[in-house]
Amino acid sequence: MTDLIRSSCLTHYAEVARSVGIDPAKMLRKFRLPLACLNDQNMRITVDSVRRLLEASAATAGVEDFALRMVERAGFATLGPVALVVREQATVRAAVEVLARFIHLQDEAMRLEIEDRDDVVTIRLLLRGGHQRATRQSTELALGRVYAIVRSLFNGDWRPLEVHFTHSSPSNRKYHRLFFGCDVIFNSVFDAILCASTAMDHPIPTANPLMARYLRGRVEAIDVRSETWDDKVGELVRTLLPGGRCTVQRVAEYLGCDRRTIHRHLSECGTHYSAIIDAQRAELVTRLIEDSNRPLAGMAELLGFSAQSAMARWFRGHFGCSITQWRSGVRPKALTVATTRRIVNRSPPANKLGQASVGNRRLKTR
Repeated sequence: MTDLIRSSCLTHYAEVARSVGIDPAKMLRKFRLPLACLNDQNMRITVDSVRRLLEASAATAGVEDFALRMVERAGFATLGPVALVVREQATVRAAVEVLARFIHLQDEAMRLEIEDRDDVVTIRLLLRGGHQRATRQSTELALGRVYAIVRSLFNGDWRPLEVHFTHSSPSNRKYHRLFFGCDVIFNSVFDAILCASTAMDHPIPTANPLMARYLRGRVEAIDVRSETWDDKVGELVRTLLPGGRCTVQRVAEYLGCDRRTIHRHLSECGTHYSAIIDAQRAELVTRLIEDSNRPLAGMAELLGFSAQSAMARWFRGHFGCSITQWRSGVRPKALTVATTRRIVNRSPPANKLGQASVGNRRLKTR
């Protein structure tokens, strides 16, 4: 399974790249990353591509602390929705535990383990391998951001006891020592931040228990998302539909693979690319047409159609009536919003025996 990460991980990448003489656009194209991910923090891109990008950027510039320079400029925003629930916890310890619980929503390949022993809390970083195992830059980016988040909970008035990295020491340790403000140990047995246990009980003055419970519920709702290929493709389709950018080739670029790989994995899930597009359009259009003042031309663009007439033909083919009829309440009885999912997934692909796939799972149209 291809691991994805929110494009917010590349916050300040372009700025740091230019500062060391690198063309960020050229580097992104080299590793098949869309240029739009530098402006849209909520895109989902492949972990493998990000790791290769960071390592190549550091090597090209001859800057071993490239990733930490990105961290130095970043903040809570890189965590997306996870940041909201982390900041509302009563203590730093509770905030770190919540961060460990939900960090995979930011980076599917990342995990944090918290251990409290002998008055020392160890925040251990685990990065899943995949095609491209964790590199120096990806490890320092991840652990550096965990450190920056924890330090911000103390309003910047905190330093860890030690920071450990499993990779070898850079030729010059000065920047690492200055960044973390403590001993940085390389060639260690783990990647981790060591903190005084007593410090972790530091209260967060801005914490709001009611808001914390509410936000945790919202984040937990996000967490139930499946990691299957059809779900990942569906998520990208929702992002790329507006403006007609949603081609299977574009989705393949985001996932770091080719079109055949997309089609093969979707077939294994009992669906196909056009069915996912139809499912996402069907869910979106039934919400958009509730606004009678919304222009049809604008709707067509949001749904990825080249023209309003193309949207009208698609709508009638799937719902058995025109948009005008739907808005006026004149619609086929069998075609309600609740049955939309069955319509868009009515033709499952054949399996190797030439028969319809058995137990075909319906597409999730969130």
